[in-house]
Amino acid sequence: MTTATRVAQAELVRRALGLFPGGVNSPVRAFRSVGRPPLVLARGDGARVQDADGRWYIDYIGAWGPAILGHADADVIAAIRDAALDGLALGATSPREIELGGLIRERMPSVERLRFTSSGTEAVMSALRLARAATGRDLVLKFAGGYHGHSDSLLVKAGSGLATLALPGSAGVPAAIAGSTIVVEYNDLDAVDEAFHRHPGRVAAVIVEPVAANVGVIPPAPGFLAGLRELTTEAGTLLVFDEVITGFRIARGGAQARYGVTPDLTTLGKIIGGGMPVGAYGGRAELMSLVAPDGPVYQAGTLSGHPLTMAAGAATLARLSDARYDALEMTGAALERGLAEAAHDAHRDVAITRVGSLLTVFFRSPSPVNAVQAMTADRDAFARFFGAMLDQGLLLPPSQFEAWFVSLAHDDELIAQTIEAARAAFRA
Repeated sequence: MTTATRVAQAELVRRALGLFPGGVNSPVRAFRSVGRPPLVLARGDGARVQDADGRWYIDYIGAWGPAILGHADADVIAAIRDAALDGLALGATSPREIELGGLIRERMPSVERLRFTSSGTEAVMSALRLARAATGRDLVLKFAGGYHGHSDSLLVKAGSGLATLALPGSAGVPAAIAGSTIVVEYNDLDAVDEAFHRHPGRVAAVIVEPVAANVGVIPPAPGFLAGLRELTTEAGTLLVFDEVITGFRIARGGAQARYGVTPDLTTLGKIIGGGMPVGAYGGRAELMSLVAPDGPVYQAGTLSGHPLTMAAGAATLARLSDARYDALEMTGAALERGLAEAAHDAHRDVAITRVGSLLTVFFRSPSPVNAVQAMTADRDAFARFFGAMLDQGLLLPPSQFEAWFVSLAHDDELIAQTIEAARAAFRA
């Protein structure tokens, strides 16, 4: 590595700091919680990424979830190129929107009709607007640590970047808007029931990450999702699954297929765009018929359903067979097992939680069941672990409260290298 290439990364960071708040366009990319300077990533290939200095890393960020096939998958790149040759946004429905919409509905039957958006935030915001219109109610119940995008009413005890920055919410959110959201602890059905009794006939929707993945990975307790389905049905409240992360990540039909619980509405993102900007919301046909132009609930987007995004998403879903989900499960299990052994050998007290190809190493024990418990993890210990892994060429999400994303490109050799690096890092 030459001095010239070393300067390239530092110069890019310097220029970014002069252009963007914190030098980044999404807060967690700043690496501040792990005490490292931000990386500038120039390219990706399979399960690896390369920084601007030319150094390669085994990658577990995975574009924060979409790169389930690995980076620069040949089929996805070819689909994007073919779509680009037909023009970019043309201002009307494209055949590729219809193709991807059909693939989503085939894999996730609860989504009888859907609407594409340009981000997960838009999808959630629109789904909750629809829920309020359908029920004639104003309140929404969410779970502490659940991140559902950065719309005002949902930046209340949110996870992910907010947890990383130790912020309870966000400046600029009016108290009246925040007050329309009820927050209870994840995996606590009694708290949900109590909220319904405290606000009878007023809760339009319960929105939940079926697997919490923004305070680290926390699986639903046995019966929790089924209990939510029962409570919401009894209360006349809509159940919204935020599957922006879990959708087509932990099963062919998402979390709702894995756990056998059907929501009224679902929000999607990440994998359905194959790495391109995307969001979607959908559900029962009678609910979606309320969306304009069929109904009175307005929502629009100039670049929603963009042909390049639709092509990338369709190419990605086409590759995700049951056999490939089985392979992801096996790879995730091998990584979990190896990390647990490495921690044990280093006498490091950690909890490793995993659902499919989502995983978190919590520097606490036992495994947390909600955000309150997750937030007791030792962030300084994680930061040291992160740095020791990075120095060995392993790129983890730069936060104790983010999920690791395993891809189909993570082969046995890369998993073995990861585990060996972890043995040294746990001793750091």
